[in-house]
Amino acid sequence: MLIAQITDTHVKLPGTLAYGRVDTASMLERCVAALGRLDPQPDLIVVTGDLVDLGRAEEYAHLRALLAPLVPPLIVIPGNHDNRAALRAAFADHAYLPAEGFLHFTVDTPYPVRIVGLDTVVPMQGGGALCEERLAWLDAALARQPQRPTVVLMHHPPFVTGIGHMDQLGLAGRDEFAEIVARHPQVELVLCGHLHRNIQARVGGRAAMTGPSTAHQVALDLRADAPSRFRMEPPGYLLHWWTGAGFVSHQACVAEHAGPFPFFADDGSLID
Repeated sequence: MLIAQITDTHVKLPGTLAYGRVDTASMLERCVAALGRLDPQPDLIVVTGDLVDLGRAEEYAHLRALLAPLVPPLIVIPGNHDNRAALRAAFADHAYLPAEGFLHFTVDTPYPVRIVGLDTVVPMQGGGALCEERLAWLDAALARQPQRPTVVLMHHPPFVTGIGHMDQLGLAGRDEFAEIVARHPQVELVLCGHLHRNIQARVGGRAAMTGPSTAHQVALDLRADAPSRFRMEPPGYLLHWWTGAGFVSHQACVAEHAGPFPFFADDGSLID
């Protein structure tokens, strides 16, 4: 099974730039085209939050149009820039999304791994939270199928990254989250967004990572007092390949590069 992960698309109203500079829509359009060229095609595409920038219904309509060329099934979770009600309405055809309350869900079929979506959003706040209710839901959801390899999707990463200004907008309840996943060894991977970078960590003994944005990237600055800034580094996405025994993850850049070129000549000799 191959899962493609895109995140932090931050789509705005048509013709509008994020921060007066970033054309998030056209950058997502290029990412969608890159995903469409993949061979083999992903079995599933997940979007780990901040789908739009201001949570407006018109932004979600624009987003749906940009995502329409994708052929594989799509799973979405909210981020702090999203609006639950507007997202739910925009993706009303996505039966896994609950009709009310937190946007938690499980997708059990038809895949060899189980998908658990976890809503970490605190309305009108940049940081996220896992309250007692959300943690209890996760624990119960994992307990229902202890033998199924499981991927947890959430926007805010459950670990400290070292990027100070983003860690200030981190996840409350991350220690309790780590305790829960430590009790459920079927959790193979925790996939997150929010950081606009590919960052890996261990949480409760499980692999956890954030994905790069399809648009702008948070500046890599590990000073505790680093200012809140972004860079126009190459946008990207992640590919997670389930081997049957575990996941192997790859980062891909959405950019035009020369190649691919062969290492070997037609006679099998290494090209010198």
